[in-house]
Amino acid sequence: MSNFTVRTPDQLPQLLQAFRKEAGLTQAEAALRMGVSQQTLSALERNAERVSVERLMRLLGILGVEIVLRKDAPPPGNSDEAPSTTHPW
Repeated sequence: MSNFTVRTPDQLPQLLQAFRKEAGLTQAEAALRMGVSQQTLSALERNAERVSVERLMRLLGILGVEIVLRKDAPPPGNSDEAPSTTHPW
């Protein structure tokens, strides 16, 4: 799969299911790797916006998917922006 921009939580269920299928895993197989029941994984896929970050990260790791955070670039010609600052964290 390619890169996907997720802007709303309701986009997650379809993407998680697609990544799982691309990985060649059934819900039961992915659930076994996560240490949860198939029903729990099914609920996670349907309601991804309500899942803890820890559980979501565990599932993404199993599926071989990573989260990349990036800040959108300011619109071209917007010179009123302050210069970017490098944060120590």
